[in-house]
Amino acid sequence: MPTYTAPTKEIQFVLHDVLEIGGQDVPGYADLDRDFTGAILETVGQLASEVIAPLNAVGDREGCRLENGVVRTPDGFRAAFDQLRDGGWTALDAPEAYGGQGLPYLVYTLVGDILSAANMAFNMYYGLTHGAASAIAAHGTEAQKALWLPKMYSCEWTGTMNLTEPHAGTDLGMMRTRAEPQEDGSYRITGQKIFISAGDHDMADNIVHLVLAKIPGGPHGTKGISLFIVPKFLANEDGTLGDRNGVSVGKLEEKMGIHGNSTCVMNYDGASGYLLGEMHKGMRAMFTMMNEARLGVGLQGYAQAEVAYQNALAYAVDRLQGRDVTGAKNPAGPADPLIVHPDIRRNLMDQKSFVEGARAFTFWSATLIDRAERSGDKSANGLVSLLTPVVKGFLTDKGFENAIAAQQVYGGHGYIEEWGMSQFARDARIAMIYEGANGVQALDLVGRKLATDGGRNVMAFFEIVKTFIRENAEDETLKAGFLDPLKAASKDLQEAATFFMQEGMKNPNAALSGSYDFMHLFGHVCLGLMWARMAQAAGAAMAQDGADHDFLAAKVATGRYYMARQLPATAMHLARIKTGADTIMALDSTAF
Repeated sequence: MPTYTAPTKEIQFVLHDVLEIGGQDVPGYADLDRDFTGAILETVGQLASEVIAPLNAVGDREGCRLENGVVRTPDGFRAAFDQLRDGGWTALDAPEAYGGQGLPYLVYTLVGDILSAANMAFNMYYGLTHGAASAIAAHGTEAQKALWLPKMYSCEWTGTMNLTEPHAGTDLGMMRTRAEPQEDGSYRITGQKIFISAGDHDMADNIVHLVLAKIPGGPHGTKGISLFIVPKFLANEDGTLGDRNGVSVGKLEEKMGIHGNSTCVMNYDGASGYLLGEMHKGMRAMFTMMNEARLGVGLQGYAQAEVAYQNALAYAVDRLQGRDVTGAKNPAGPADPLIVHPDIRRNLMDQKSFVEGARAFTFWSATLIDRAERSGDKSANGLVSLLTPVVKGFLTDKGFENAIAAQQVYGGHGYIEEWGMSQFARDARIAMIYEGANGVQALDLVGRKLATDGGRNVMAFFEIVKTFIRENAEDETLKAGFLDPLKAASKDLQEAATFFMQEGMKNPNAALSGSYDFMHLFGHVCLGLMWARMAQAAGAAMAQDGADHDFLAAKVATGRYYMARQLPATAMHLARIKTGADTIMALDSTAF
């Protein structure tokens, strides 16, 4: 069975050496010293490795089952969820007024890194609740917040988001679920939603669904969509449970992965719902939840790559196969370990350099969210909005790719279920699809985010890269293999953006045909920037007393690998982008 160990040293390095959170002027960050974050990481790491990770294979093997209208979760899930809840892990960054601890979003992110790697399907129950609560906190009335948030933050009640319908996926304007106004101010919700993660289960007393629906007489398309709170059980004003609502599970989906999470078809048969936010402004309210969810899904992408890498590395060190071509490294044994072979080393370095770069990128994005929400920094909000589709799309594409790479290290055993590697690959695959398929993320990036605020946000990103290169031009660590590749990659990104601006107005297909390559080009530049920052931090840390030189030297070497072997992909993506739409659109639809 695979194992998982929380990468606490890696996380501490990113938090304190790279991001230097203690020196940032974000409210709440001054309290996040090494001892404090270390205590969090040690405790949640133990919970993850000893309690939650062992249930990963159980959830995959058993899945969920629908019995008499109630979804039953795999053996052990409920007890583990009780431990998660009782430890206060579900309310880390929740407002203190609603029973939370009021910590920054960054703390929620680093805990999510560990819990998602340990058991992605299990962590979704709490992650989705967090997103639903965030939407209510942002758009609900004071009465709604007082009623729903305390029990949602504690996960006594869990939450979901209901968007997709059988005939309407990304095109939400086609949805048919309707909301009929009632005299008491509530609405009767009727319709069917599909692909509802954690739609029903036996680990909480109530489930609070956020449902998109149309009020009769409203505008057509997405402009006529409203958002509603529709609980499984109605709630009394004092927070006690009332009658069962008109909500039921039609079926459980049979999925490729994340078997431990209940993906439901939800039927709403005149269910009582309560308007959340403004009438016909449901998409704006839902995007509060969706943007948070997309960052969380990007995290899932690299988290699955992390746990897959840990196990692939252990296998490569232990498994004896063949002899090193330069001479035996294990002369007393029948063969050398896999890790001596260059192609295995290439494979492992691909994984290691991606995971560590992706973690730094995600944590940096979390600091931007904190800066936007806690300090009211509009520029930080604009930047993280720009980066969100990159986090979601690039990190999940590459996370799946690296989970497959980890599986490859095992050879034939990687294809055998008892080794567990196929679960990481199967679980990682969904992250490329849900919360907006990655093609949609690319279209959002190029079609909407680049031009937002007159292009101010992407220009701000370019300036961050330029400033870093200029301020560290004499850094000895960075001179050797970091600054020149980062400068070249950034120029590729700028040239691609210029191409879109010049060609997009004349031929929109030229821009949209290159959107997926642009998302990946942008992602590589982001990880290149992160690796340059990590190398700079590692070089500075080496000069300190008591420095762990082996760890820091490995960090610099891993960064050089990424800059030399991965970052040159930006040139390929740029070349593809500049071909425009002609080759993509050349065939008539009947010729496929």
